Amino acid sequence: MTQTLHIVGGGMAGSEAAWQAAQAGIPVVIHEMRPKVETFAHQTGKLAEMVCSNSFRSDDHEQNAVGLLHWEMREAGGLIMEMADTHQLPAGGALAVDREAFSQGVTDRLRAHPLITVEEGEITSLPDDGHWIFATGPLTSTALGEAIAAETSAESLAFFDAIAPIVYADTVDMTKAWMQSRYDKGETEEERTAYLNCPMTKEQYEAFIDALLASDKTEFHEGETAGYFDGCLPIEVMADRGRETLRFGPMKPVGLTNAHDPENKPYAVVQLRRDNKLGTLFNIVGFQTKMKYGAQTDVFRMIPGLEDAKFARLGGIHRNTFMNSPTLLDEQMRLKSRPNIRFAGQITGVEGYVESAAMGLLAARFAIAEIKGTPLPPLPQDTAMGALVHHITGGAEAKTFQPMNVNFGLFRPVDGLKGGRKGRKDRYKAYTDRAKAAWKEWLSA
Repeated sequence: MTQTLHIVGGGMAGSEAAWQAAQAGIPVVIHEMRPKVETFAHQTGKLAEMVCSNSFRSDDHEQNAVGLLHWEMREAGGLIMEMADTHQLPAGGALAVDREAFSQGVTDRLRAHPLITVEEGEITSLPDDGHWIFATGPLTSTALGEAIAAETSAESLAFFDAIAPIVYADTVDMTKAWMQSRYDKGETEEERTAYLNCPMTKEQYEAFIDALLASDKTEFHEGETAGYFDGCLPIEVMADRGRETLRFGPMKPVGLTNAHDPENKPYAVVQLRRDNKLGTLFNIVGFQTKMKYGAQTDVFRMIPGLEDAKFARLGGIHRNTFMNSPTLLDEQMRLKSRPNIRFAGQITGVEGYVESAAMGLLAARFAIAEIKGTPLPPLPQDTAMGALVHHITGGAEAKTFQPMNVNFGLFRPVDGLKGGRKGRKDRYKAYTDRAKAAWKEWLSA
Protein backbone atom coordinates (compact mmCIF):
# COMPACT_ATOMS: atom_id res chain seq x y z
CA MET A 1 0.00 0.00 0.00
CA THR A 2 1.70 3.17 -1.19
CA GLN A 3 -1.11 5.73 -0.94
CA THR A 4 -1.03 7.79 2.23
CA LEU A 5 -4.12 9.12 4.02
CA HIS A 6 -3.62 12.65 5.34
CA ILE A 7 -5.75 13.66 8.31
CA VAL A 8 -5.97 17.30 9.34
CA GLY A 9 -6.79 17.64 13.03
CA GLY A 10 -5.93 15.35 15.93
CA GLY A 11 -9.14 15.60 17.93
CA MET A 12 -11.67 12.84 18.50
CA ALA A 13 -12.58 12.43 14.82
CA GLY A 14 -9.04 12.71 13.48
CA SER A 15 -7.61 10.34 16.08
CA GLU A 16 -10.26 7.69 15.39
CA ALA A 17 -9.85 8.07 11.63
CA ALA A 18 -6.08 7.64 11.90
CA TRP A 19 -6.44 4.48 14.00
CA GLN A 20 -8.97 2.88 11.64
CA ALA A 21 -6.83 3.55 8.58
CA ALA A 22 -3.55 2.43 10.14
CA GLN A 23 -5.14 -0.77 11.46
CA ALA A 24 -6.25 -1.46 7.88
CA GLY A 25 -2.65 -1.11 6.64
CA ILE A 26 -2.89 2.43 5.27
CA PRO A 27 0.02 4.83 6.03
CA VAL A 28 -1.34 7.89 7.85
CA VAL A 29 -0.06 11.40 8.47
CA ILE A 30 -1.88 13.39 11.17
CA HIS A 31 -1.46 17.13 10.68
CA GLU A 32 -2.05 18.82 14.05
CA MET A 33 -1.42 22.53 14.50
CA ARG A 34 -1.17 22.33 18.29
CA PRO A 35 0.95 23.15 20.22
CA LYS A 36 2.59 25.42 17.61
CA VAL A 37 -0.73 27.14 16.97
CA GLU A 38 -2.84 27.33 20.12
CA THR A 39 -6.60 27.62 20.56
CA PHE A 40 -8.70 29.28 23.23
CA ALA A 41 -9.99 26.01 24.68
CA HIS A 42 -7.10 23.55 24.41
CA GLN A 43 -4.54 23.30 27.19
CA THR A 44 -2.05 20.83 25.65
CA GLY A 45 -0.74 19.50 22.37
CA LYS A 46 -2.06 15.99 23.03
CA LEU A 47 -4.32 14.19 20.62
CA ALA A 48 -8.03 13.72 21.45
CA GLU A 49 -7.91 16.37 24.17
CA MET A 50 -11.26 16.85 25.92
CA VAL A 51 -11.98 20.55 26.25
CA CYS A 52 -15.56 20.65 27.55
CA SER A 53 -17.17 17.82 29.51
CA ASN A 54 -15.35 14.60 30.43
CA SER A 55 -18.44 12.52 29.70
CA PHE A 56 -19.31 10.36 26.71
CA ARG A 57 -22.88 10.36 28.03
CA SER A 58 -25.08 7.27 28.36
CA ASP A 59 -23.52 3.83 27.88
CA ASP A 60 -26.92 2.06 27.65
CA HIS A 61 -26.80 0.36 24.24
CA GLU A 62 -30.36 -1.00 24.44
CA GLN A 63 -32.35 2.11 25.37
CA ASN A 64 -30.18 5.06 24.34
CA ALA A 65 -28.96 6.17 20.91
CA VAL A 66 -25.62 7.42 22.29
CA GLY A 67 -25.04 4.09 24.03
CA LEU A 68 -25.83 2.34 20.74
CA LEU A 69 -23.20 4.50 19.04
CA HIS A 70 -20.72 3.38 21.75
CA TRP A 71 -21.60 -0.24 20.92
CA GLU A 72 -21.12 0.24 17.18
CA MET A 73 -17.73 1.88 17.67
CA ARG A 74 -16.57 -0.92 19.97
CA GLU A 75 -17.66 -3.50 17.38
CA ALA A 76 -15.55 -1.65 14.79
CA GLY A 77 -12.44 -1.74 16.97
CA GLY A 78 -12.59 1.96 17.79
CA LEU A 79 -9.64 3.43 19.65
CA ILE A 80 -11.66 6.23 21.28
CA MET A 81 -14.02 3.76 22.97
CA GLU A 82 -11.14 1.45 23.94
CA MET A 83 -9.37 4.32 25.70
CA ALA A 84 -12.63 5.55 27.25
CA ASP A 85 -13.22 2.10 28.73
CA THR A 86 -9.61 1.92 29.93
CA HIS A 87 -9.77 5.27 31.71
CA GLN A 88 -13.40 5.14 32.86
CA LEU A 89 -14.56 6.90 36.03
CA PRO A 90 -17.66 6.09 38.09
CA ALA A 91 -20.58 8.10 36.67
CA GLY A 92 -23.75 6.09 37.26
CA GLY A 93 -25.08 5.01 33.86
CA ALA A 94 -22.84 7.41 31.96
CA LEU A 95 -19.36 6.80 30.52
CA ALA A 96 -17.09 9.45 32.02
CA VAL A 97 -13.30 9.38 31.82
CA ASP A 98 -10.18 10.80 33.40
CA ARG A 99 -9.61 13.37 30.67
CA GLU A 100 -5.81 13.68 31.01
CA ALA A 101 -5.20 9.92 31.16
CA PHE A 102 -7.60 9.37 28.26
CA SER A 103 -5.90 11.91 26.01
CA GLN A 104 -2.44 10.62 26.94
CA GLY A 105 -3.56 7.07 26.20
CA VAL A 106 -4.84 7.98 22.73
CA THR A 107 -1.69 10.00 22.01
CA ASP A 108 0.63 7.18 23.08
CA ARG A 109 -1.19 4.55 21.00
CA LEU A 110 -1.24 6.67 17.85
CA ARG A 111 2.37 7.86 18.11
CA ALA A 112 3.53 4.28 18.71
CA HIS A 113 1.78 2.90 15.62
CA PRO A 114 4.33 2.10 12.88
CA LEU A 115 2.06 3.42 10.11
CA ILE A 116 1.19 6.74 11.77
CA THR A 117 3.23 9.94 11.61
CA VAL A 118 2.24 13.09 13.47
CA GLU A 119 3.33 16.35 11.84
CA GLU A 120 2.93 19.52 13.88
CA GLY A 121 1.91 22.56 11.91
CA GLU A 122 -1.08 24.36 10.45
CA ILE A 123 -2.71 23.42 7.15
CA THR A 124 -4.14 26.58 5.62
CA SER A 125 -5.44 25.46 2.22
CA LEU A 126 -7.36 22.65 0.58
CA PRO A 127 -5.10 20.25 -1.40
CA ASP A 128 -5.79 19.46 -5.05
CA ASP A 129 -4.76 15.80 -4.91
CA GLY A 130 -4.14 12.93 -2.53
CA HIS A 131 -6.46 11.38 0.02
CA TRP A 132 -7.47 13.77 2.81
CA ILE A 133 -9.80 13.89 5.79
CA PHE A 134 -10.35 17.28 7.39
CA ALA A 135 -11.38 16.83 11.02
CA THR A 136 -10.43 20.23 12.38
CA GLY A 137 -13.34 20.44 14.77
CA PRO A 138 -15.14 23.45 16.18
CA LEU A 139 -11.94 25.49 16.49
CA THR A 140 -10.87 25.35 12.86
CA SER A 141 -8.17 28.00 12.32
CA THR A 142 -9.10 31.28 10.69
CA ALA A 143 -6.93 30.68 7.62
CA LEU A 144 -8.32 27.21 6.96
CA GLY A 145 -11.86 28.38 7.67
CA GLU A 146 -11.45 31.08 5.03
CA ALA A 147 -10.13 28.51 2.55
CA ILE A 148 -13.15 26.26 3.17
CA ALA A 149 -15.53 29.20 2.80
CA ALA A 150 -13.86 30.27 -0.45
CA GLU A 151 -14.11 26.74 -1.87
CA THR A 152 -17.75 26.21 -0.92
CA SER A 153 -18.90 29.70 -1.88
CA ALA A 154 -20.86 29.72 1.35
CA GLU A 155 -20.56 31.74 4.51
CA SER A 156 -19.11 29.83 7.46
CA LEU A 157 -21.87 28.99 9.88
CA ALA A 158 -21.12 29.46 13.54
CA PHE A 159 -22.49 28.96 16.99
CA PHE A 160 -20.86 29.28 20.38
CA ASP A 161 -19.80 26.58 22.82
CA ALA A 162 -19.45 27.28 26.52
CA ILE A 163 -17.15 25.39 28.92
CA ALA A 164 -18.08 24.43 32.49
CA PRO A 165 -15.78 25.22 35.44
CA ILE A 166 -13.76 22.62 37.37
CA VAL A 167 -13.46 22.64 41.17
CA TYR A 168 -10.81 21.15 43.47
CA ALA A 169 -12.62 18.43 45.43
CA ASP A 170 -10.88 19.15 48.74
CA THR A 171 -12.30 22.68 48.76
CA VAL A 172 -15.93 21.50 48.80
CA ASP A 173 -17.71 21.65 52.17
CA MET A 174 -18.91 18.07 52.68
CA THR A 175 -20.97 19.05 55.72
CA LYS A 176 -23.37 20.51 53.14
CA ALA A 177 -22.69 18.39 50.05
CA TRP A 178 -23.05 14.61 49.68
CA MET A 179 -22.17 11.88 47.19
CA GLN A 180 -24.97 10.20 45.22
CA SER A 181 -25.84 9.36 41.61
CA ARG A 182 -29.34 10.29 40.55
CA TYR A 183 -31.77 7.48 41.46
CA ASP A 184 -28.73 5.65 42.93
CA LYS A 185 -27.98 4.48 39.41
CA GLY A 186 -25.04 2.12 38.95
CA GLU A 187 -24.02 -1.46 39.64
CA THR A 188 -21.36 -0.71 42.24
CA GLU A 189 -21.29 1.50 45.32
CA GLU A 190 -18.69 3.68 43.59
CA GLU A 191 -21.04 4.26 40.66
CA ARG A 192 -24.03 4.86 42.94
CA THR A 193 -22.06 7.62 44.69
CA ALA A 194 -20.34 9.07 41.61
CA TYR A 195 -21.72 12.62 41.82
CA LEU A 196 -21.17 15.33 44.38
CA ASN A 197 -24.45 17.12 45.20
CA CYS A 198 -25.02 20.63 46.57
CA PRO A 199 -28.63 21.32 47.71
CA MET A 200 -30.47 24.62 47.55
CA THR A 201 -33.54 25.92 49.31
CA LYS A 202 -36.07 28.00 47.35
CA GLU A 203 -34.59 31.21 48.81
CA GLN A 204 -31.05 30.17 47.90
CA TYR A 205 -32.13 29.23 44.38
CA GLU A 206 -33.92 32.54 43.82
CA ALA A 207 -30.90 34.51 45.04
CA PHE A 208 -28.64 32.45 42.79
CA ILE A 209 -30.83 33.15 39.74
CA ASP A 210 -30.86 36.88 40.54
CA ALA A 211 -27.05 36.94 40.75
CA LEU A 212 -26.72 34.88 37.59
CA LEU A 213 -28.92 37.21 35.57
CA ALA A 214 -27.19 40.33 36.90
CA SER A 215 -23.61 39.06 36.40
CA ASP A 216 -21.11 40.46 33.91
CA LYS A 217 -21.08 38.39 30.72
CA THR A 218 -18.61 37.99 27.88
CA GLU A 219 -19.46 40.38 25.06
CA PHE A 220 -19.36 39.28 21.44
CA HIS A 221 -17.32 41.05 18.80
CA GLU A 222 -19.11 43.11 16.20
CA GLY A 223 -20.60 40.88 13.53
CA GLU A 224 -20.76 37.77 15.72
CA THR A 225 -24.09 36.26 16.57
CA ALA A 226 -24.77 34.12 19.60
CA GLY A 227 -26.37 31.08 17.99
CA TYR A 228 -26.05 28.39 20.66
CA PHE A 229 -26.53 24.66 20.31
CA ASP A 230 -29.42 23.75 22.62
CA GLY A 231 -27.52 20.82 24.14
CA CYS A 232 -24.76 23.09 25.42
CA LEU A 233 -26.47 26.31 26.51
CA PRO A 234 -24.73 28.64 28.98
CA ILE A 235 -26.59 28.65 32.28
CA GLU A 236 -27.26 32.39 31.98
CA VAL A 237 -29.04 31.80 28.66
CA MET A 238 -31.16 29.06 30.25
CA ALA A 239 -31.97 31.26 33.25
CA ASP A 240 -32.95 34.10 30.93
CA ARG A 241 -35.55 31.81 29.33
CA GLY A 242 -37.35 31.50 32.66
CA ARG A 243 -36.50 31.42 36.35
CA GLU A 244 -37.47 27.75 36.67
CA THR A 245 -35.56 26.55 33.59
CA LEU A 246 -32.43 25.51 35.52
CA ARG A 247 -34.50 23.78 38.18
CA PHE A 248 -36.00 21.57 35.49
CA GLY A 249 -32.64 21.17 33.74
CA PRO A 250 -29.15 20.69 35.22
CA MET A 251 -30.32 21.70 38.72
CA LYS A 252 -33.32 19.36 38.93
CA PRO A 253 -33.63 17.82 42.42
CA VAL A 254 -35.30 14.54 41.37
CA GLY A 255 -33.80 11.17 42.26
CA LEU A 256 -31.67 12.59 45.07
CA THR A 257 -31.92 12.51 48.88
CA ASN A 258 -29.92 14.94 50.98
CA ALA A 259 -27.79 12.74 53.24
CA HIS A 260 -27.56 15.56 55.79
CA ASP A 261 -31.31 16.25 55.86
CA PRO A 262 -33.18 13.28 54.34
CA GLU A 263 -36.62 14.46 55.48
CA ASN A 264 -36.50 17.68 53.47
CA LYS A 265 -36.38 17.59 49.69
CA PRO A 266 -34.05 20.21 48.16
CA TYR A 267 -35.67 22.80 45.93
CA ALA A 268 -32.75 22.51 43.49
CA VAL A 269 -29.47 20.57 43.37
CA VAL A 270 -26.17 21.42 41.72
CA GLN A 271 -24.28 18.28 40.68
CA LEU A 272 -20.53 17.92 40.21
CA ARG A 273 -19.02 14.98 38.32
CA ARG A 274 -15.57 13.51 38.93
CA ASP A 275 -13.12 14.80 36.33
CA ASN A 276 -10.05 12.65 37.02
CA LYS A 277 -9.27 9.19 38.37
CA LEU A 278 -7.75 10.54 41.58
CA GLY A 279 -11.03 12.23 42.41
CA THR A 280 -9.27 15.53 43.09
CA LEU A 281 -11.16 17.46 40.40
CA PHE A 282 -14.91 17.78 39.80
CA ASN A 283 -16.68 19.66 37.00
CA ILE A 284 -20.02 21.39 37.61
CA VAL A 285 -22.49 19.45 35.47
CA GLY A 286 -24.38 21.54 32.92
CA PHE A 287 -22.80 24.80 34.13
CA GLN A 288 -21.36 26.00 30.84
CA THR A 289 -21.05 29.75 31.17
CA LYS A 290 -20.11 32.97 29.44
CA MET A 291 -19.81 34.92 32.70
CA LYS A 292 -16.59 36.83 33.18
CA TYR A 293 -14.08 35.21 35.52
CA GLY A 294 -14.65 37.52 38.49
CA ALA A 295 -18.41 37.09 38.25
CA GLN A 296 -18.06 33.30 38.07
CA THR A 297 -16.26 32.99 41.40
CA ASP A 298 -18.76 35.31 43.10
CA VAL A 299 -21.86 33.57 41.72
CA PHE A 300 -20.67 29.96 42.04
CA ARG A 301 -19.60 30.47 45.64
CA MET A 302 -23.26 31.18 46.44
CA ILE A 303 -23.86 27.45 45.94
CA PRO A 304 -24.08 25.67 49.34
CA GLY A 305 -20.88 23.68 49.78
CA LEU A 306 -18.90 25.79 47.32
CA GLU A 307 -18.54 28.91 49.49
CA ASP A 308 -14.77 28.38 49.75
CA ALA A 309 -14.29 26.47 46.49
CA LYS A 310 -11.07 26.81 44.56
CA PHE A 311 -11.31 26.52 40.78
CA ALA A 312 -8.84 24.52 38.69
CA ARG A 313 -10.47 26.02 35.60
CA LEU A 314 -13.15 28.64 35.18
CA GLY A 315 -15.76 28.46 32.48
CA GLY A 316 -15.45 30.13 29.10
CA ILE A 317 -16.96 30.54 25.68
CA HIS A 318 -15.57 30.01 22.21
CA ARG A 319 -16.64 30.13 18.62
CA ASN A 320 -17.65 26.83 17.07
CA THR A 321 -17.78 26.60 13.29
CA PHE A 322 -19.50 23.97 11.20
CA MET A 323 -20.37 23.41 7.55
CA ASN A 324 -23.72 23.25 5.83
CA SER A 325 -23.05 19.57 5.18
CA PRO A 326 -26.37 18.68 3.49
CA THR A 327 -25.42 20.94 0.57
CA LEU A 328 -21.64 20.39 0.56
CA LEU A 329 -20.95 16.70 1.30
CA ASP A 330 -21.94 13.52 -0.53
CA GLU A 331 -23.11 10.32 1.16
CA GLN A 332 -19.48 9.23 1.70
CA MET A 333 -18.63 12.55 3.41
CA ARG A 334 -16.63 13.81 0.40
CA LEU A 335 -16.64 17.48 -0.51
CA LYS A 336 -18.69 17.54 -3.70
CA SER A 337 -16.45 20.12 -5.34
CA ARG A 338 -13.24 18.27 -4.33
CA PRO A 339 -13.95 14.54 -3.90
CA ASN A 340 -10.36 13.85 -2.82
CA ILE A 341 -11.28 15.56 0.48
CA ARG A 342 -13.56 14.18 3.16
CA PHE A 343 -14.77 16.00 6.27
CA ALA A 344 -15.41 14.43 9.66
CA GLY A 345 -16.22 15.40 13.23
CA GLN A 346 -17.92 18.49 14.58
CA ILE A 347 -17.15 20.61 11.53
CA THR A 348 -19.70 18.47 9.65
CA GLY A 349 -22.49 19.47 12.02
CA VAL A 350 -22.54 16.66 14.55
CA GLU A 351 -22.37 17.56 18.22
CA GLY A 352 -20.56 15.64 20.93
CA TYR A 353 -17.39 13.63 21.48
CA VAL A 354 -18.99 10.32 20.53
CA GLU A 355 -20.66 11.61 17.39
CA SER A 356 -17.44 13.33 16.28
CA ALA A 357 -15.36 10.20 16.76
CA ALA A 358 -18.00 8.11 14.98
CA MET A 359 -17.86 10.37 11.92
CA GLY A 360 -14.07 10.02 11.95
CA LEU A 361 -14.46 6.26 12.00
CA LEU A 362 -16.85 6.33 9.04
CA ALA A 363 -14.79 8.78 6.99
CA ALA A 364 -11.75 6.57 7.46
CA ARG A 365 -13.58 3.41 6.41
CA PHE A 366 -14.88 5.13 3.29
CA ALA A 367 -11.33 6.34 2.51
CA ILE A 368 -9.83 2.89 3.16
CA ALA A 369 -12.23 1.29 0.70
CA GLU A 370 -11.44 3.93 -1.92
CA ILE A 371 -7.66 3.60 -1.51
CA LYS A 372 -7.78 -0.20 -1.65
CA GLY A 373 -10.27 -0.26 -4.51
CA THR A 374 -12.72 -2.40 -2.56
CA PRO A 375 -16.10 -0.61 -2.61
CA LEU A 376 -18.26 -0.90 0.49
CA PRO A 377 -21.94 -1.79 0.42
CA PRO A 378 -24.27 1.12 1.27
CA LEU A 379 -24.14 2.09 4.93
CA PRO A 380 -27.37 0.87 6.61
CA GLN A 381 -29.48 3.87 7.58
CA ASP A 382 -30.96 1.86 10.46
CA THR A 383 -27.66 1.88 12.35
CA ALA A 384 -26.80 4.76 14.68
CA MET A 385 -23.91 5.79 12.43
CA GLY A 386 -26.06 5.45 9.33
CA ALA A 387 -28.88 7.53 10.79
CA LEU A 388 -26.48 10.27 11.84
CA VAL A 389 -24.48 10.49 8.59
CA HIS A 390 -27.69 10.34 6.57
CA HIS A 391 -29.00 13.32 8.54
CA ILE A 392 -25.95 15.51 8.01
CA THR A 393 -25.42 14.62 4.34
CA GLY A 394 -28.97 15.00 3.11
CA GLY A 395 -31.63 14.12 5.64
CA ALA A 396 -31.58 17.52 7.33
CA GLU A 397 -33.17 20.66 5.96
CA ALA A 398 -30.25 22.70 4.59
CA LYS A 399 -31.88 26.08 5.26
CA THR A 400 -32.23 25.40 8.98
CA PHE A 401 -29.28 23.01 9.48
CA GLN A 402 -27.94 23.03 13.03
CA PRO A 403 -25.54 20.73 14.97
CA MET A 404 -27.17 17.44 15.93
CA ASN A 405 -26.58 14.77 18.57
CA VAL A 406 -27.46 11.19 17.70
CA ASN A 407 -31.01 10.41 18.86
CA PHE A 408 -33.81 7.99 18.08
CA GLY A 409 -35.69 10.76 16.27
CA LEU A 410 -33.24 10.20 13.38
CA PHE A 411 -34.19 6.51 13.10
CA ARG A 412 -36.75 5.12 10.68
CA PRO A 413 -39.83 3.68 12.44
CA VAL A 414 -40.09 -0.05 13.14
CA ASP A 415 -43.23 -1.47 11.59
CA GLY A 416 -45.87 -2.69 14.03
CA LEU A 417 -44.68 -0.76 17.08
CA LYS A 418 -46.85 1.94 18.61
CA GLY A 419 -45.62 5.44 19.26
CA GLY A 420 -45.92 7.55 22.40
CA ARG A 421 -44.33 7.32 25.82
CA LYS A 422 -45.92 4.00 26.80
CA GLY A 423 -44.37 2.13 23.91
CA ARG A 424 -41.01 3.83 24.13
CA LYS A 425 -39.09 1.03 25.89
CA ASP A 426 -40.11 -1.62 23.36
CA ARG A 427 -39.57 0.79 20.49
CA TYR A 428 -36.04 1.73 21.57
CA LYS A 429 -35.11 -1.92 22.08
CA ALA A 430 -36.37 -2.66 18.57
CA TYR A 431 -34.28 0.20 17.18
CA THR A 432 -31.11 -1.06 18.86
CA ASP A 433 -31.68 -4.73 17.96
CA ARG A 434 -32.23 -3.80 14.32
CA ALA A 435 -29.19 -1.51 14.32
CA LYS A 436 -26.86 -4.09 15.82
CA ALA A 437 -27.78 -6.73 13.26
CA ALA A 438 -27.35 -4.28 10.38
CA TRP A 439 -24.04 -2.95 11.72
CA LYS A 440 -22.56 -6.43 12.15
CA GLU A 441 -23.57 -7.33 8.62
CA TRP A 442 -22.02 -4.14 7.21
CA LEU A 443 -18.76 -4.63 9.12
CA SER A 444 -18.46 -8.23 7.94
CA ALA A 445 -18.80 -7.04 4.33
